[in-house]
Amino acid sequence: MKVKDSKFILQSRPLLEELLARLLKRYPSATILATDAKSMRYRVSRFMTSADEDDLFSSRGFVVRVSDGVHSTEYSFNLITKELLDDICREIDEAAAMAGVVLPEGITESETHAVYGSEAGQAGGLTEAEAAAEKTAAELGDLKVADGRIYFTGASNCEIDPAEVSDEEILQKLRDISGQGLSLDERILDCICGASWQWYTKLFLSKDRDLMESILWTNGQVVTAAARGQEIKTYYKGYSGLGGMECIQGMSEGVKECVDATIDLLSSEPIVPGEYTCICSPEVTGMIAHEAFGHGVEMDMFVKKRALAEKYVGEYVASPILTMHDGALAAQESGSYFFDDEGEFAHDTIVIDHGILKSGISDSRSAAALGTEPTGNGRRESYKRKTYTRMTNTYFEAGDSTPEEMIASVDYGFLLENPSSGMEDPKNWGIQCMVNIAREIKDGKLTGRVFSPIVLTGYVPDLLKSITMLGNKVELGGGGMCGKGYKEWVKVSDGGPYIKATVRLG
Repeated sequence: MKVKDSKFILQSRPLLEELLARLLKRYPSATILATDAKSMRYRVSRFMTSADEDDLFSSRGFVVRVSDGVHSTEYSFNLITKELLDDICREIDEAAAMAGVVLPEGITESETHAVYGSEAGQAGGLTEAEAAAEKTAAELGDLKVADGRIYFTGASNCEIDPAEVSDEEILQKLRDISGQGLSLDERILDCICGASWQWYTKLFLSKDRDLMESILWTNGQVVTAAARGQEIKTYYKGYSGLGGMECIQGMSEGVKECVDATIDLLSSEPIVPGEYTCICSPEVTGMIAHEAFGHGVEMDMFVKKRALAEKYVGEYVASPILTMHDGALAAQESGSYFFDDEGEFAHDTIVIDHGILKSGISDSRSAAALGTEPTGNGRRESYKRKTYTRMTNTYFEAGDSTPEEMIASVDYGFLLENPSSGMEDPKNWGIQCMVNIAREIKDGKLTGRVFSPIVLTGYVPDLLKSITMLGNKVELGGGGMCGKGYKEWVKVSDGGPYIKATVRLG
């Protein structure tokens, strides 16, 4: 079934249309984004049970962007009535009047014409990428053009709407899974099970676009823990998807994997630092895609001269067998949507094409500043926050090798599993990632020896150019969030196939 639209958004639409009409009489460009979102999270362990609304992903409000042709101004609010329209317009006018008069220290005016979002893209007709994105949107939703305006409505699918399942039912399922994990081995101290979901409706209005989407994603987590003296060893397995509670139906099937891996970690050894031939699981591949070359091609970093990738567009930065995608339409996962927060239809952007850096990803502001086309990656944490260029679904394409063939090709090295965290330096192309398990490979076979914890480091092009084999199946996970630095959180997914590469471990 289709995800339901927000009654609040539908009821607010006539007033928002009236507000837009008033603003377009004052400004050459005006857009309105309305958001209604709710998120719940659940957690069960041996010692606690909780169910609460997630404030980060729950919000209801509006953000207006107006431009006088030189300066762009945004104004957000969370209440609209017929009586308040005059006040809202006056406050927007007052804010716009200050643009260019009082600039923060260190900020200078840009010469870029300040028409951002869908109207900028429509001014010169659709580009090939925009036309492809619009065609895909038409296939996935209801799209029509009338009187020079594009109308679109789309909704993701779900089988089990979490809003129609009681909190107690969800918690009981998590209790059953937690109990299953605790019963498998007496050395397991705890089996922590969690689930979360977010539903939202967004409405984007401008002179040339009327777009509405309703999206639902769901995540699940299983974490098992065991003790080795004073040291606690843990293993994590995530579940995610664009849909309802059906996305976590298989959580109980992965409990034994978590328990077995946690017990393996009790006998783990520290690794001797050095460069090794490694096979990376799809989860580790995803972390490399996200950290090694995701943030580095966010083009607002190009504008700020904080990304080395800007200088290498059109050049080899990876192995010729490697192709990398990002886009809300590139996959169906937690990072998917139909249009971004600036009214640009979502894309499937090929970032690396057979080793050559082809394109970055961008919001409309960075695209305008750089003279490029926006890629549908303009995202806000909420209506209260500004738009940044953000990743969506980021992954490497598959090859033609099986994991067994890849392991068999290694004389000595490691199978890397279970990533935990990562960070990169886009300005210098450095990467540092934490991996929970390295399983020793000798003469093409797993020996059973386990090393942990593992720090994966290196220079991004060296790592990507060393890839010599790709697995034949792409797997994506969308259980994580991505921050812009240490804030501005949005949902993303990442992944890829198993990869064989030379990696520096420590």
